[in-house]
Amino acid sequence: MPHPHIRLARDGAVATVTIDRAAKRNAMDLPMWVALAEAMEECSADDDLRCVVIRGEGEEAFCAGADIAAFQNERGTPEREAEYGAGFDRSMASIQRCRHPVVASCRGWTMGGGAGIAIKADFRVGGPATRIGIPARNLGIWYAYSDLDALLQIAGYAVAMEMLIEGRVLTGQEAYDKGLLSRLVPDQDVQAESLALAHRIAAGAPLSNRFHKQALQKLRGALPVTAEDVRLNGDFAYTEDFKEATRAFLEKRKPVFRAR
Repeated sequence: MPHPHIRLARDGAVATVTIDRAAKRNAMDLPMWVALAEAMEECSADDDLRCVVIRGEGEEAFCAGADIAAFQNERGTPEREAEYGAGFDRSMASIQRCRHPVVASCRGWTMGGGAGIAIKADFRVGGPATRIGIPARNLGIWYAYSDLDALLQIAGYAVAMEMLIEGRVLTGQEAYDKGLLSRLVPDQDVQAESLALAHRIAAGAPLSNRFHKQALQKLRGALPVTAEDVRLNGDFAYTEDFKEATRAFLEKRKPVFRAR
């Protein structure tokens, strides 16, 4: 359902999901987690899209994580925890399972659940003023195995320990050096580079991008590799995109991909 703090816009083959709550550093309450999941699921189902950008409104924060002030009403009983956990897990899964590549535009504070959003994305663009941290130890929170796995796969055991156990908040440069950021650009260019990256991704063959995203997730263990996956591996040769790319190469022109 529509939500005033979660906006979805499209520019050709690129969709942008904006967390629009700048007055609270784009902190997320439960309805926002659910709305983010719905927006990402809508994007994933759209065959005309080729990339999704997630960004935060304003210059101060990508997302400061969960709205701690809302916990008093949203958490603390078995019933509330079940509802909150389902909404949060659905939101994180919707980013990881989105068929299209996802770019997180990490300008400013990228903390807690905000860091989780970024880590579930496929690309993360930030600047020197980006701050990435997971203050779970300060709140007595235990992160889910699926979220810990994503961090471990991207940054490794040592960095995960620094962030979770020591409680370090990484600068943009540190995050880039440790592999958490895919790209480091001047702070004022973070949003522009995120969109430019999305459009570069969108220029590629969408069926190829979708296959490789899922295949890499399966190979690292986030999703199971089935016998059917292996069988389908060679089916690209029967797609119109593959035939078009071959024709374009011979005709010395750029291919026009149509996801067929």
